Amino acid sequence: MSTSTPSSSTSPSLSSLLSDTALIFGRYARQTLRSKLQMLFGVLMPLLYLLFFGPLLTDLPLSSSGSSWQVLVPGLLLQLALFGASFCGFGIIVEKQYGVVERMRVTPVSRLALLLGRVLRDAALFVFQAVLLVLAALAMGLRAPLPGILIGFAFVAVLTVALASLSYALALKVSTPQEFGPVINAVTMPSMLLSGLMLPMSLGPGWLDVLSHFMPFRYLVDAVRAAFVGSYASSAVLYGVLVAAAFAALSVTYCTRVFRRSAA
Repeated sequence: MSTSTPSSSTSPSLSSLLSDTALIFGRYARQTLRSKLQMLFGVLMPLLYLLFFGPLLTDLPLSSSGSSWQVLVPGLLLQLALFGASFCGFGIIVEKQYGVVERMRVTPVSRLALLLGRVLRDAALFVFQAVLLVLAALAMGLRAPLPGILIGFAFVAVLTVALASLSYALALKVSTPQEFGPVINAVTMPSMLLSGLMLPMSLGPGWLDVLSHFMPFRYLVDAVRAAFVGSYASSAVLYGVLVAAAFAALSVTYCTRVFRRSAA
């Protein structure tokens, strides 16, 4: 009898977390499906880079392995997650103003589920937008192995979970969009420039390349570019997986604590 007690107490807790997460995910997924413009316009900026910036790089030797499209498109995929997920917190600021967050705090729903439901919706949305971006890139000349493309989608999902979590945590700590926006801009722009999203950092001066290695996103970009040329077992992919997993775990853990403290 005593051996069955831990499993019986753990199982309802896990099932409750899963059901609560599915409930929150469904709520925000329905909101997203009702807003077709949000689904399509979120991919607009990377698509414009693809259409107007990509052809300029076609004949340039950006990498010793792979075409210029195999360099540019992975960066645009992660740019989609970087800028899109970083601004997800605006939604919570609006919900705070309308009292939605306060009403959720008094419910028995798991605080972790309140976070996971949101970030999983965000991950699904940006992976969908990433699919649209890759389809456009294929029409323009991208040639990449299917496993490499799928690995790219996985990195988009993991990066979205990490950045959306941090964005929600920041949104819970500030009061207005005027406080939230400048902080996000101050973080995303250096992240884009130092991670080599547009062009490999190896093309820049040595000091800039060295500095970029202190930017975690650099390892994710290198990993997706390696996957797009079929180098699945390379050290770049390994480092990218480790950095992405650690970043997501730390972000979700921190944001969950912020959710719990805000509900106290």
